[in-house]
Amino acid sequence: MSQETRQKRICELLTRRGECTIEELIRRLGVSGMTVRRDLTALAAAGKVIRTHGGAALADRVSFEFEFLNRVRKNQADKEAIAAVASSLIQDGQSLMLDSGTTTLELAKRLRGKRNLTVITTSLPIAAQLQFDPQIEVLLLGGYLRASSPDLSGALTEANLETIRADAAFLGADGVDSQGNVYQDSPELARMLTKMASSASRVYVVADHSKLGRTALWRYGSLWNWNALLTDSGADRRQLATLKKAGVCVIKA
Repeated sequence: MSQETRQKRICELLTRRGECTIEELIRRLGVSGMTVRRDLTALAAAGKVIRTHGGAALADRVSFEFEFLNRVRKNQADKEAIAAVASSLIQDGQSLMLDSGTTTLELAKRLRGKRNLTVITTSLPIAAQLQFDPQIEVLLLGGYLRASSPDLSGALTEANLETIRADAAFLGADGVDSQGNVYQDSPELARMLTKMASSASRVYVVADHSKLGRTALWRYGSLWNWNALLTDSGADRRQLATLKKAGVCVIKA
């Protein structure tokens, strides 16, 4: 087996399995440990794999997981406080829409203990979080899996939203300006969030203080048309006062 063939085979195995040990690669390729290590060194130098303790993983996969974990951990205490307030607004028997943000993921973690909920989401982590709760029915909206995030989007997702009506939607934002306009960096996500808001009887935007006073590329709605902004205690008082003057209901965790 040539070096090029071996390295291609290593990448194929890592694509299927996510991560492999050196011992597993030796067994599957039928070569020596020295040869496997040499191939992994070459692949790592080319930026295709990342060496792990006793093995390797695809560089793209590791970077993706690292980036998502960083998003989850950023301002985590603030997100947890917002999620606690959001969960207090949810009653047994309700249907909820949760977008694919990390604050709504924290909210999903707090739904355990509530009864007879239906959660509609595009987020794979939220679906996984709630999958085995017998009191929560999860409706995962169909669509294309985005390469940059573990969630679904696209025309099928938007079409499905047009047939659904939920009691409440909890939506994230990349920015909230001083007049209460809500923004998202991605045009695809902005369209989907607009449809989520239109498909819910009540709409709450969950955004930590770092999102306030900011804009992004696409405006997908305005808080004065919706029920409330849920934010954390780190929010600037002057920003909150300006939002209230604009007619926005603000609930601070």
